This record gives sequence, structure tokens and C-alpha cells, in this order.
Amino acid sequence: MHCHRNGHHLVAAASLGPGQGKDEIDSYMYQTVGQDAIELIAQALDVPLFRRVITGAAINTGAEYGHRTVAENTGISGDETEDLYALLSDVKAKYPEVEGVSVGAILSTYQRVRVEHVYAAPRPYQHDHISYQRIGAVDCRSHLSGLVAILIKVAGMGLTPKHLGQTLGQMQPTLTKLNTLYELHICGEGGEYETLTLDCPLFKRRINLIETETVIHSDNDFATVAYLRVVKASLEEKPDSNTAINPTIPPLLEDEFVAVRDALDKTTPASCGEIEVQSTSLSVTSSGPNAAVDGWVAVVDVHYEGDAGLSVEDEARECFKLLQERLRACGLDYSHCANINLFISSMGLFGRINAVYATFFGSNPPARACVAVDLSPPTRIKLDCLAYAETRPQDRYALHVQGLSYWAPANIGPYSQAILVDDQAFISGQIGMQPSDLSLPSPSSLSLETALACQHVSRVLGALRSHSAGAWYGHTQLALYWLQDPAHLPQVRQACGSTEAAGVPSLYVVVAALPKAALVEKQVLVHTGRFTVEDEDGELETQLATPSIGAEDILGDNGSIIHVEYSHFSGRRLSTLVCFRGVTDPAMLRSLEKYLSSISCEKFVYGRLFSRTSQSLLPGSLPSFLTNFPITTIPVRWISTTKVDSWDYALCAVSLPRETEKRG
Repeated sequence: MHCHRNGHHLVAAASLGPGQGKDEIDSYMYQTVGQDAIELIAQALDVPLFRRVITGAAINTGAEYGHRTVAENTGISGDETEDLYALLSDVKAKYPEVEGVSVGAILSTYQRVRVEHVYAAPRPYQHDHISYQRIGAVDCRSHLSGLVAILIKVAGMGLTPKHLGQTLGQMQPTLTKLNTLYELHICGEGGEYETLTLDCPLFKRRINLIETETVIHSDNDFATVAYLRVVKASLEEKPDSNTAINPTIPPLLEDEFVAVRDALDKTTPASCGEIEVQSTSLSVTSSGPNAAVDGWVAVVDVHYEGDAGLSVEDEARECFKLLQERLRACGLDYSHCANINLFISSMGLFGRINAVYATFFGSNPPARACVAVDLSPPTRIKLDCLAYAETRPQDRYALHVQGLSYWAPANIGPYSQAILVDDQAFISGQIGMQPSDLSLPSPSSLSLETALACQHVSRVLGALRSHSAGAWYGHTQLALYWLQDPAHLPQVRQACGSTEAAGVPSLYVVVAALPKAALVEKQVLVHTGRFTVEDEDGELETQLATPSIGAEDILGDNGSIIHVEYSHFSGRRLSTLVCFRGVTDPAMLRSLEKYLSSISCEKFVYGRLFSRTSQSLLPGSLPSFLTNFPITTIPVRWISTTKVDSWDYALCAVSLPRETEKRG
């Protein structure tokens, strides 16, 4: 119904079920109960039905399906997920024009990951599907919209065989009560119940159940498992089969982000002054091209310096060859990449570069931000990367959602919305696309784009928190806003500065262009606040911590200033933003080093230096603290912080080593 509401046309129905003589089988992926009525559903929809028997088993039950490298990212022989591939291959062979698959999983990451893998992974028969999960992570209770569905199976606390056959409308008070008492999921997303749809506005005819049998699968005092067997049913013509198909659509913005939009609407564009646009080849000679610190590897300033006559595709391949060499020097490969920042000379090259980029990653690729900056010719591509050598695959969690919904933009490119590893969360750069169709607001609206970009970050972080293992809240260590038009900077800064937690290091930079000609892109670095603590007996336990946030100004002569914003956890993790303007006095830099050492005992392992000029901070050399860890230099057109405008440089520096603290 939601697909129809968003302009898509239903072509066929497809279903996987148990073999002949079986009502249901135990499956991680598929609802198998109710298959005795599946033909009637297709007839009610007036579309052809494709069916297959489930022959596989749940071989891979992990959070990831497939592999992070392209070469190995194929199907898993014998897994029940491959039955879905075979089923959709049947549909595609008959209807090659099919472009999408609508799936019933509302919140199941397990099912979503596998459905999306079926059409995204390289296989002998390639699908070009987009899966649609229309409801997403919104309030599920308000989405019946004329749909009549009955409980056909119960398996949850408080549900009994007497509830079988009741409609969701009739069950809503009971489900709400059980949710309060036992946290039973109202939509049955924990497997508490299954449903059978008897009528909805899409049906040309409604289904009448004439005779059913109740089958008790297992009986106990807490959660009886029982289901209905449909013995006899019929189709009944509907007096009006042209019922409006108008399912409830959630508001585009939550209240919190309506406030961001309204705040922007109340501000007016302001000039930042004359913008100097120049390419820069500024580089920082650090301790090496990459650094390895307790599992973390930073690879910075990756760009090709050879033949200027290469195609942009070959230049991209050369960059990834360099990245691979530096990763391998530390015993890692592409599959360990957690976050990549991609800087290109023109957004007109984005499609060609992205096509090459995609060939290096399989399932759950790294988080990413991509912007166009004024690179010094002939360089057209520069990138940096943070990678982590997790000891087990489950130590890394990826949120890689490719299906359209009302939740947040799908990833139809080779990146994940977020990567969580070693309690560090990298949220991909988010632009203000409308999730249901991935379009930017029309007419163009800075206020709506900004509100959507902020909401996307919030929702991605919320989904990452709810689906990853362990309890945590999450603390933003750095908020970075990329903008395309300098006139928008004061508005975005004023509206968004108040939405970040007080004092969170925040930077606003103007660059040449953003993806899809967006007006603003938001990127954040988040820490869970979880740390492993060793008690007096040597036992390890997990504790949640809250970061200390602060700021400091170091003033010099003639209006020169160094501004510092930081977020750290008792010296264990540190994110620091350091901004410079008119700095010519070495004593100011020595004061800065002393101040940084006072707030953290750790060394920085990675940094990004945003620069409006190709000149060094000091004549002849950079300060020593900028030469002992890897840094990527990024030419930008304007740099601002929340309260101060117009900086010459801004350094975002991060320490990422894992540390076990001994208590007692």
C-alpha cells in the first residue's frame, strides 16, 4: 500500500513456503504459516503468484550476510536466503521490467540485510532491485489504514489460542497492554505473532475464512505457540473495488527538527565577506603515511602523483592501490575500513569515481563523506581512511540500509549509514534528501534540507544504538557541517549550534560542492561512552562514562587567536577542534601544546586540517604537535565555529586507542 502511495505499480506476488504436507517450518527468514491461503491473496490482488519451497537452512545467522570484499561477497550455498534469490530470479525472468521488491519486515535487521544482499551482491544472475521497507522505524500502531488482518499464529507472552482469528484492530488494546507488561512488540517484530490479510484497499476481492482449525504447536503457562490452519476459504466480490489507497504517512519531520527548520526560516542570509577560492597543495609531513595504535590504523592524504594523463577512473584505482598498500603494511585490508573521507575536484566526476569506488567493497562498506574541494591540479581525488583490526567479525556493526522507507535515506551507493567498532561510531555524511524517494526538497529549501540532514543523523544514530549489542547512549565528539554557499553559513550555524549538546566541538566549512547539489551535509563522530574497567580482582566490567566538554582561547598580539574545543573521557578518548587565525608567534603554539597535554594523556592518532590558504601556520615550518601524527589537508573556502567566524585553519584531531582502566 505504501509502495502504491509512492507511485509504484504492483507486478506480481512471490512467496516461499514449506514443502507439501507441512503447515510451517522453523525459519529465521520467512513466515511459513498461512501458506494454505496464499493463492487467495494473489487472486485478491489480481496479480500472478510465484512460489518456491524453502530448501535451505539458516546457515549464516550472524549480523552480516556475505562478505565485505567484492570477490567473496556471493551467496552462501545451502542457506535459506538463497531460496529467495531463486524465487526472485523466477520473477525477473518473467517480468524483466521489475525494479523493486516490497518486503514485510518492519524492523528486522536480520531479514533486511538478507533481502538486500539478494539483489545487491554480484551473482551469475544480477538483479537491479530496490527493496522497499516503507514504514521503517516509526510508530507502528497507526498503520492499519483500512487493512483487515487477523492473527494466524501466536507465540508471545500473554497471547493465547483465543486470540487467533481476531483482527489487529480488535487486538490493539490487548497488544498495547502486553507491550506495557512484557515489552511484547506491538507489530510482532519479535516473533510474538503472525498475521493473514483478509482485505485491504489494494484487494479487488476480500477473503472469507469458512472453516479453520486451531493447531497447538507447544503448550505452556507463559507463551502457548498455536496457529490457524485454513481448511476452507473463498473470495467475495467487493461492492466498490476502487477504494482510495491512502495509508497513513508519518510527518516528514519530527517536532525537534521542525524547530530547526523554523529557526532557519526566521534567519536571513548574511555575507561572509569576499571568498578567496584557490587550490592548495599544502601538506603536513607527519611521522608516516599511516599510524597503527592498538588496532587502529589511520591512512591519510591518499592521492596519485604520477601521470597527469590518466582517466579519472584510473586515478581512482591508483588511489585505492595506494590505500591497499598502506593498509597491508599494517596487516589490514579494505574489509577493515571503518570510515573514508573522499575529496574530489568536481561533483561532475562523482558518478565515474563512485563506480570505481564500489568495486572495492562488498557487504557493509565503510561509512563515508564525499565533497568537492579545490584540489591542486592535476589531482582530482584525495581520500583518507580509518581502519580497525577487530578480532571477531561481530566486533564491528554496520548499519547498511538500502531499502526506501520513511526513516532516513537509503544507501544505494557503496557506503554504510554508520559503522560502530571499538565503541567508536562513524556516521556518514547526511544530506537533506526525502527518504521516500531520495529527492531533495523542491523548490530548494535550506531550512528543510538542514532539518532533514540533522534528523537523518539522529535517526541513524538511534537505529545504530537500538540494533547493536549492549546498552549505550552515545556522545557526539565532533559535528561537522559542510556547506556549498557561504551566504548560508550564518543561518546554519545559528540554527544548528543550539541543537548540539552544549559545547560539543562543531565546525562549519564551505566547500566547492556537495553530492546532488545539496546545500548542506552533516557528518558526526560519536563515542558510545562505554569503557572496559578492570576492578581490584582483575575482572573486567563495562561502565558508561560521560565526556568532559570544554573550550579555551589563546590570544596573541595583533588580533591573533587560537581557539580550542574538546570532548574527552578522563583522558581515555579525545576529540579536539583547534582553530587558528593570524598566528605568527611560536609562543602561542607552545601554549597550545601545553594546554592539550593538560586535558589528555594520550597522543592524537589522526587529524584533518582544513585550510583557507596554502601558506604554513608559521614561516618555515608547522608546529611540532602537527608533525607527530597523520593528518589529511583539505582546502576549503570558509571556516567557522559556532560562535566565531572566519578562521585561517581548523584542525580536527582524534585519539582512538582502546584502553582498559584499572580501578581501585
